[in-house]
Amino acid sequence: MGVSKPNPKYALSIHSHVNIVEPSSFTQENQLVEWRQAMGAEINALQKAGTWTLVPSQPHLNILPNKWVFRIKRNFDGSIERYKARLVANGFHQQEGLDYGETFSPVVKHSTIRLILALAVSFEWPVRQLNVQNAFLRGSLYEDVYM
Repeated sequence: MGVSKPNPKYALSIHSHVNIVEPSSFTQENQLVEWRQAMGAEINALQKAGTWTLVPSQPHLNILPNKWVFRIKRNFDGSIERYKARLVANGFHQQEGLDYGETFSPVVKHSTIRLILALAVSFEWPVRQLNVQNAFLRGSLYEDVYM
């Protein structure tokens, strides 16, 4: 039994009166101050985590292009919770074996989450939720990446 999307006939329909579009490029984001604040928060999080060191460019380095990815996080009622901006490297310019070894992301399977929730219901365990801000910054990267 796999994980599937909810049946649309049971989905809650919410229509917003304000149509705010997520920008697809850095030049489009200039219209709202909220996007600038989101970009500042991302840069601050990257600096706080110590994710980079400024180094001089070398001809032999594979310097990856980067871009900003913008998302609007919404509450259950459709209202805007926050504006999220992420600075990402375009990793498709990397070569396996040269720029990186293996790729792995420790993500929990949906079936494992469902099993734990079923056990929690059966044994009346309390269930809690937490959010780790910038969780992807907490992983280990063994190769140097240049942007």
